Amino acid sequence: MAPRSYDQFRPTFSDRRLWNTPAVLRHRAQTHGERVYLDVPSTGERYSYGETLELAERVARGLLAAGAVPGDRLLIMLPNCSAYILAWLGSSLACMAEVPINTAYRGSFLEHQAATVEPKLALIHPDYAARFAESAEAARTVARFYLVGGDSAARAAAAATLRDAEFAVSDWDDLLAAGADGAAVDLPAVRHCDLGAVFFTSGTTGPSKGVMMPHAHMHLFADQCVSLTRLTDADVYMSTGPLFHGNSHFLAAQPALIAGARYVLQERFSASAWAAQIRDSGATVTNFVGVMMDFVWQQPPQPGDAENALRCIFAAPTASGILGAFKARFGVEAFVEVFGLTETCMPILSPYGEPRPPGAAGLANSDWFDVRLVDSETDEEVPVGELGELVVRARCPWTQSVGYYNMPEATQEAWRNLWWHTGDGMRRDAEGWYYFVDRLKDAIRRRGENISSYEVEQALLAHPGVAEAAAVAVPADQEAGEDEVLVVIVAEPDAALTAEEIWRYGDRRLPYFAVPRYLRFVAELPKTPSEKVRKVELRAAGVTADSHDRGPAPRRGSRRA
Repeated sequence: MAPRSYDQFRPTFSDRRLWNTPAVLRHRAQTHGERVYLDVPSTGERYSYGETLELAERVARGLLAAGAVPGDRLLIMLPNCSAYILAWLGSSLACMAEVPINTAYRGSFLEHQAATVEPKLALIHPDYAARFAESAEAARTVARFYLVGGDSAARAAAAATLRDAEFAVSDWDDLLAAGADGAAVDLPAVRHCDLGAVFFTSGTTGPSKGVMMPHAHMHLFADQCVSLTRLTDADVYMSTGPLFHGNSHFLAAQPALIAGARYVLQERFSASAWAAQIRDSGATVTNFVGVMMDFVWQQPPQPGDAENALRCIFAAPTASGILGAFKARFGVEAFVEVFGLTETCMPILSPYGEPRPPGAAGLANSDWFDVRLVDSETDEEVPVGELGELVVRARCPWTQSVGYYNMPEATQEAWRNLWWHTGDGMRRDAEGWYYFVDRLKDAIRRRGENISSYEVEQALLAHPGVAEAAAVAVPADQEAGEDEVLVVIVAEPDAALTAEEIWRYGDRRLPYFAVPRYLRFVAELPKTPSEKVRKVELRAAGVTADSHDRGPAPRRGSRRA
């Protein structure tokens, strides 16, 4: 019997030339003009589809009036807010590529991404101005910064900081005002094959890579989510994760746009507030990533937990050990899961409402992707049931990443033998279900964030007392496949390093989630004959008795004492 495949996907728009954000936004403004698209409970803002189009067009004209041309990149470094959504849609209407930046980034992390994509314009919160001033040379291509959010005093101080670093600065309101005259700037035609965004994914053996996503790629990603969750214009899709991640962007905001649903954008994830947010927003669909599901489950049960309209949760991955009890407690009809990457859309999906074997991620979406498991050394396909590297290729043009921005060698390596190599180890059973086994790369996933081990190492190697550093993932005390960061350090001769000193240094040089929980000091690192660090040995040893433990990472928005 042939293995099963995921056969539920039916494109919302059959003409793939319409698979671009401007076409979808304009279509929904015609069909759902008075209905609410964007709902931001924290500020009380609500924008209809018609209002969203009008404001996004103003943003687009403002960007073009500022000197941007189609193909330029717009850097966005904002917390969750309405301006982020309008900036994404506006950049699409201007035929610019949106570049989301993690709001925790600073130093070398920020410098690498800014220098790689060479953005023409940038929208940032005033709180992040000093970071760009400190890393000014990496951001010299930015012709103008626009400040979004904060009070007038904060914006004035941020503007002064950026101007001292010789950047031009304006307010968000200035951008909207510049685009208010509809006759002043003509908006370009946008094609499905045009570059829509550059999303950075975690590095493995090198720096993080900017995934080039054509409009059709982002659209298929989002439309798969519409199919996966059975999203319609009667639904309310709530997301709590940051918009610089795909799970809130092209797996929540964009699917809602395609379906004509109401999109509820929360400021941030709060496990304690989640049940009330679901109830108060009227959400019918939401998503979890990483340990979010487990954090919600650990909250004390309340009598009203099931008093909501929620029917579907998209969880990647699903914490299978608490699945049944979670559904009963919160009144959830279905959990759905996938296996996908920013580079590949979602080649493996779970059918809605169908029980699946424990640990199974889903079935191959064979109508739209070729999917294989291969020997990572030879690229030869492995037998059913054996561990292999997942490799993928799209069956329609422009529905997969076209490569890594300004990183041709990394692109060539990933596209070996005309297949996109994910670096992820999986196995498939005879029925066609795929199971994630382990990462074959050195990426680390912690607190819902993808971390480049290379970038952690480079940040700590800047410390004068550190001679060598190797970062690896070790298991976390949570379900859903999360990691903690262990860094093994070789000190410079005569350097009296302490764990506390390295942690303090990491707090200044790394995003909070990338600061290692565990540190171990050794005389030398295990290496291959070609002097590469044998990280497999470090992972196998894990947290040893002589490792220093700082404790779990703080949650987003919190600070260590």
